[in-house]
Amino acid sequence: MNTRRKKSFRAVKFTLFVFCYIFWVFSAVLIAVGIYAKVAKESDVVDTLMADPALLLIIVGSLMFTIAFFGCFGALRNISLLLNMFVGILLAILLLQVTAAVLGLMFSEKVQERTEQLMMKAIVRYRDDQDLENVIDFIQKKFKCCGVDSYLDWSKNMYFNASDQNPSLEAYGVPFSCCIRLKNETVFNSMCGYETQKMKKGVVSRLIYTTGCLDEIVWWGKQNLLLVGGMTLVLLCIEICMMSLASVQLRQIRSVQQTRKHNKSKSLCCKQKVLTCLMCLPFTKCRLWNSMVHCT
Repeated sequence: MNTRRKKSFRAVKFTLFVFCYIFWVFSAVLIAVGIYAKVAKESDVVDTLMADPALLLIIVGSLMFTIAFFGCFGALRNISLLLNMFVGILLAILLLQVTAAVLGLMFSEKVQERTEQLMMKAIVRYRDDQDLENVIDFIQKKFKCCGVDSYLDWSKNMYFNASDQNPSLEAYGVPFSCCIRLKNETVFNSMCGYETQKMKKGVVSRLIYTTGCLDEIVWWGKQNLLLVGGMTLVLLCIEICMMSLASVQLRQIRSVQQTRKHNKSKSLCCKQKVLTCLMCLPFTKCRLWNSMVHCT
């Protein structure tokens, strides 16, 4: 292998290694955060994937860790099997992403309906999981919304249920994350959402956000379509780039293996010729001419 080919081989190898190593470290951090959050919870937590962000972090992190390991170790040690697995898994993920995007556009109403159902389940389990509670509060603060379709959706939660038979102190209310915060407010009133479901809409709209989060998220997505599309495109480009680097390295590995095999075969052939010549020596004169052995 000449100097230029060696440099090219090393450049591809270590570029792929660095890419995979970054994702490997990132996935390890995701797993560590997920495990910490899972251990820190109480014993009676929700263990369903959609309602448990900690479990979701562990699963996504573990998947990323495995894929990055195949690419990282395969690139560093020139192991064709691991690199083939790495390319195959990335290709499958890429196809799934493209398929999901196409189906999402074709059946946007079904996707929105399914999303609404999942968000409703999250509201029902609001107090059951601290992580889920924090995620919902973050979304409601970020998008300045309350509930899924409206603030009245919180009546489906047992703690905020709008019923006279509800013994909870939060009955007829909404979480504090629905409250409208004033710009110059120094002390936040966390009880501003109490009994807001009893009030008239004109009064409620001055205290809390009344718009549902689903509509606000969809509106934000439409307004930031360029940003969302750009992030998706960057992710796809990274995946394609890593697949391409792994494919190039696989081709280089095969080329090196073929060269070594050819050199080994050539060396063996040369040894056989020399041996034939030595066998001729006691009886005749031996000459090597045009890679052929001639005994005279």
